[in-house]
Amino acid sequence: MVSRVRVWLNRTYAENVFFMDQLRSNPHARPVDIHATHGDADSPVLAAADTADLEPEGLSPAAYVEYALDQCAKRGIDVFVPRLHQAAIAAHREEFAAVGTALLAPPAEAIEVFEDKVTAYEAVQAYGVPVPPWFRVTSVDELVAAVEELEAGGHKACFKPAAGAGGVGFRVVTRAPFSLAHLNGFPSPYVPLDLVVEALRAADEQVDWLVMPRLEQPEVSVDCLTGPDGRVRMAVGRTKNGRRRGFSLNPAWIEPARLIAETFGLHYLTNIQFRMYGNKPVLMDVNTRPAGGLHQLALCGINAPWAAVQLALGEETGDVMPGRLGQDYTVVSGPRAVRSVSVPHQGMDVPAAVGVPGAAGVAVVEVPVGAVAPAGCKPATDRPLAV
Repeated sequence: MVSRVRVWLNRTYAENVFFMDQLRSNPHARPVDIHATHGDADSPVLAAADTADLEPEGLSPAAYVEYALDQCAKRGIDVFVPRLHQAAIAAHREEFAAVGTALLAPPAEAIEVFEDKVTAYEAVQAYGVPVPPWFRVTSVDELVAAVEELEAGGHKACFKPAAGAGGVGFRVVTRAPFSLAHLNGFPSPYVPLDLVVEALRAADEQVDWLVMPRLEQPEVSVDCLTGPDGRVRMAVGRTKNGRRRGFSLNPAWIEPARLIAETFGLHYLTNIQFRMYGNKPVLMDVNTRPAGGLHQLALCGINAPWAAVQLALGEETGDVMPGRLGQDYTVVSGPRAVRSVSVPHQGMDVPAAVGVPGAAGVAVVEVPVGAVAPAGCKPATDRPLAV
């Protein structure tokens, strides 16, 4: 009899409903139970899970580790995929192993290198990975000096938090005065420099920003799967140029990503992003977690979440190569279920919504127009469409 695998995802982003779908539709037909926790009772990951809890608020990283250890022991978790407090959890890998739980996360030392973008750039540059010019700024004078230097070189300046993820806080600096043009249409990432300066002068605290040239497309996110032995099993680039998406095995993107993953021990699923600086690709960011768009690799015939769980369980996958690269595609969004009843605090299970895509026990995979879905699977919402 094939043993059931119990996987926990903590306070993760909504797109990981597809991560969960792929675990259930694994090619070995191995039964998977998924536990999810979140701070938002309406998160779709709670509805997609077999069991779910609301997480306690206000825990320090150390207290959260204790909470997580208790969850793993109580729930019989085989594989824990942490996002919240990832580094703190990874630092206690042996304690999780003692309760029977494998962590699907890199070592804490590797996570910490890439939590700060300046530290990350300095670290990878030492190994020959190309990076864009950057300036770390904390004050008005430093910001203005950095913007002026980039503009003198013919670049458009942008800034983002030195530590952060998901594009939060990213802005492109413009010299155009604030006008109705900024209020027409959808909100824009462009912000007049004089307004930024005014806001900084009015602030009671320093900022910690990275100022750099606005990098050009294409953007290529290389999804890597690396074993705990440090050997990369998978490295596939997902390209983005406007709305058009595709896949690439171009060494210009793949080789530096493999170098970073192997050099810094980025075990399991990581995402390494590049953009163009002039006519050469440069590193933009390194995410030490599975990417939100990881499920799109299903269009290549790859089930990366399941391969990662296998490695975490000590099962060898061999090299995971795309069976095809396929045609280009775009991504559209759609509705996703939330739980039909509120989720109680502190470990009380409630049944998932019944009969809706994404609820517990309903496998969903993404299928491009014109392709054939695997037997027993339904097309997903938020699915890629061929272009």
